[in-house]
Amino acid sequence: MKKTLLLAAVIAAGFTTSALAQITVGVSWSNFQEERWKTDEAAIKAALAAAGAVYVSADAQSSSAKQLSDIESLMAQGVDALIILAQDTQAIVPAVTAAADEGIPVIAYDRLIEDARAFYLTFDNVEVGRMQARAVLAAAPTGNYVMIKGSPTDPNADFLRGGQQEVLQAAIDSGAIKIVGEAYTDGWLPANAQRNMEQILTAQNNKVDAVVASNDGTAGGSVAALSAQGMVVPVSGQDGDHAALNRVALGTQTVSVWKDARELGRAAAEIAVALAGDKNATVAGAAAWTSPAGTTMNSLFLAPMPITKDNLSAVVDAGWITKEALCQGVTAGPAPCN
Repeated sequence: MKKTLLLAAVIAAGFTTSALAQITVGVSWSNFQEERWKTDEAAIKAALAAAGAVYVSADAQSSSAKQLSDIESLMAQGVDALIILAQDTQAIVPAVTAAADEGIPVIAYDRLIEDARAFYLTFDNVEVGRMQARAVLAAAPTGNYVMIKGSPTDPNADFLRGGQQEVLQAAIDSGAIKIVGEAYTDGWLPANAQRNMEQILTAQNNKVDAVVASNDGTAGGSVAALSAQGMVVPVSGQDGDHAALNRVALGTQTVSVWKDARELGRAAAEIAVALAGDKNATVAGAAAWTSPAGTTMNSLFLAPMPITKDNLSAVVDAGWITKEALCQGVTAGPAPCN
């Protein structure tokens, strides 16, 4: 997302800096249990501050019911736009309806909200799934595979799984690989992923050769279960969590698909300010997109990047992680840890 987005949208809408200073943007977070949301929040805050807009927020603490009351509270504070990281794509719809009735634009942040009135901003999650599967398949072209999926209430879990299947299907059809276990991870929580992985390892007598985990939290839970059995197999993830990138350097995780949350957060803030000023403002790069359920939404998809041992320097060079954090505990790893 170019930094020119906000300026272009605001100029198109005919708004001045003094008008922007009156804008308040409310952000409803599903939870702060994942490392990455802190990074997203910092980017949103910085972009809003640069635009002279006000940031207010609430943490639903993984509760769909609390998220609804949080959004009601944010609206009562007079927000001009809402950015919502939905805990449950269906349960959140009444909040979108309430906002729409008040003329408040809603940005479905990173997770789909199945409502045409919301602007959908995310990374290309089907492609993330493809990237995960490609990296694991390259490392383990044959053997028993486990699929550790995301939360069943998050459409991203199935978008990712669809992309993974596209890549793995030919190897499944040929018999080169076999999926011997598959489970959703409630709330994307690492502890739940670890429990699922432990159960699958027990059922398979540890005969597992690869794990396609759908984010870095579930990857961490999977690696913990594998490590307890003295096992190291290819494992995927996403988000570029610092702990996950360190695991890539250590060799216990194969790939973390990096979705630069700083770009996503900045884009969300800029779009929120533009739409707060004019609900019909043009957002650079946005296009109509139709969900699998048939809902057509104005959407913007940012591009992800797979990080493996071969390109770890990219995240250090981008200032995403320090070399010290990346290479902690690594004695003879890949660049830049060698």
